[in-house]
Amino acid sequence: MLKLYNTLTRKIEEFKPLNDNKVGLYACGPTVYWYAHAGNLKTYIFEDILKRVLRYNGLDVKHVMNITDVGHLTSDSDEGEDKLEKGAAREHKTVWEIARFYTDAFKKDMKLLNIEEPDIWVKATDTIPQQLELIKKLEEKGFTYSIDDGVYFDTGKLEKYGRLWTGAERKELRGRIEENKQKKNPSDFALWKFSPKDEKRQMEWDSPWGKGFPGWHTECVVMSVENLGIPFDIHCGGIDHISVHHTNEIAQAEAVYGELMANYWMHGDFLVSKDGKMSKSKGNIATIEDLQKQGINPLSYRYLCLTSHYRSKLTFSDESIQGAQNSLDNLYKKTVDLFANYSPVKNKSAEAETYKQKFLDFINNDLDMPGALALAWDLVRDKNIIDSEKYELLLDFDKVFGLSIKEVSTNTKRSETETLPAEIMDKVKAREQFRKDKEWDKADEIRKELEQQGWVVEDLGEETILKKA
Repeated sequence: MLKLYNTLTRKIEEFKPLNDNKVGLYACGPTVYWYAHAGNLKTYIFEDILKRVLRYNGLDVKHVMNITDVGHLTSDSDEGEDKLEKGAAREHKTVWEIARFYTDAFKKDMKLLNIEEPDIWVKATDTIPQQLELIKKLEEKGFTYSIDDGVYFDTGKLEKYGRLWTGAERKELRGRIEENKQKKNPSDFALWKFSPKDEKRQMEWDSPWGKGFPGWHTECVVMSVENLGIPFDIHCGGIDHISVHHTNEIAQAEAVYGELMANYWMHGDFLVSKDGKMSKSKGNIATIEDLQKQGINPLSYRYLCLTSHYRSKLTFSDESIQGAQNSLDNLYKKTVDLFANYSPVKNKSAEAETYKQKFLDFINNDLDMPGALALAWDLVRDKNIIDSEKYELLLDFDKVFGLSIKEVSTNTKRSETETLPAEIMDKVKAREQFRKDKEWDKADEIRKELEQQGWVVEDLGEETILKKA
């Protein structure tokens, strides 16, 4: 029995899909004006684990993720610059170029972290006509009004506005949304923003109310409902989406369709550093590229995320990510040894079946990945399980973990470095020394040189493994 925490009801519930074994899953995607940082990616790893757990339970998942390439302002109070326009000004590019570049960068990060792509990608700019239709329907039902800078949703007209809020979220909302004297209610939000009269936007469209661009919250209503219907099963995002973004999605859908968008709302907590929440505005971010320059395998960050529950804050530091890398390297070494002795198991032992059931119990208990990961280490150390069974169980667990255990264990040959050309071997030794001395930039330069010469570089603890690309 799969149980998940539902933000809507504030309790753990048995998950019951709307349509037999089919699940509709919508995840709020990136705003593609800059690189995703490790804090952003923690949420996407959680959502990937959720999808893998659903599939592990035999469910057919239809996963939709949006790309926000317009309309996300720098303030939750519907003020400030559009993040894409700001990014274009920063880099002296068009907004379309910015969106393409950072969409590709995000997809590259997903691949490095073994985050499976959604079944459907959908861009906000591809659904402008549908968003205009939604606003028209809201207008017909009396939920809209216009002020100087745009068309707004009147939250005072919706009796159950704020379904996701607790007292804490209400307090936070008052602190985050500035008073706009033209608004009827402080919580009212923009459905359509008018283009500034004194400047030319690169992304703007004609509408019945004036030239402009859509509100961020309207986009996700259209993109989710159009692809999954209403209601659908699960809507995901970061915990910071609860009080504003997801609250305002629910409001629009309920006003137009008379029902909730999704039955289950799930949110991942923050990644924190010694300076607090990791965010671009604070300048305390780390990207996957930053980690690679330090010689960190991106999957070490995925491993680090597995050590903490998705609804708990996770502390990020040089020590924590290095500890995760050491643990992952040790796990890889164990599986390399297990594979060396592997032969297919015909009859599963009772002990192996017990491990499989315990694993299922952990992951079905609201995605208890720390428990599941600890179980995997118990398995590795268990002297009552033969190596071949251990190996097969670890591969089975990795359907959820996503740590590439099979790929590493079957492709790693520790003797390969012994037959390398002398010139290449010298570079490997130099790189290993730079890594020991924490001269990450120099180590990264050698890694790039080796890759240009046709080698794939993998770090197994302090040992460097090269394979032909």
